[in-house]
Amino acid sequence: MRRKIDDAARAIGGEQIKGVVLGIDPSLRGTGLATIEALGGGKMRYVDSETVRNHPSLSMAECIARIFERTLRMIDEYSPDWVSIEQSVYVQNFKTAMILGSARGAAIAAAAHRRREVYEYPPLRIKQAVIGYGRASKEQVGRSVMALLQMGEILPPDESDAGAAAITHIFTHKIRI
Repeated sequence: MRRKIDDAARAIGGEQIKGVVLGIDPSLRGTGLATIEALGGGKMRYVDSETVRNHPSLSMAECIARIFERTLRMIDEYSPDWVSIEQSVYVQNFKTAMILGSARGAAIAAAAHRRREVYEYPPLRIKQAVIGYGRASKEQVGRSVMALLQMGEILPPDESDAGAAAITHIFTHKIRI
């Protein structure tokens, strides 16, 4: 795994900066939030993560409000320089697309409310960035995020996916790692 980290760091090249990224994996019932810091010297640091769990008994409006509030809280606590969110994938079911879009909208609105730039990445790009394969499983993404951040354990799936979104932004936007 170390070779992939070095290759990704070399691929960044150019002028680089340090910074904090809030990654978001949106979902109405389980939105993942993860804050990652690019430290310089080839290092990234896991800061914090959480899954915004919304019980099925909550209305869609209540779920959206909770996603908005928890995203704001994470932004207020860690002052990320950038917000990175997973784009919606193509879904055949209109209702599913609307629900996912609402969850994404709540997170994006929270970032905009705090005047943070939002960068969106398709799931395929995120998986390619952190594992090198666009069709990787959630488990593979979790293991890769754990290795890239030199953590002792795998984060819950929604938080790993959010961490992967943050790492993708670090790799893509020449943030010094």
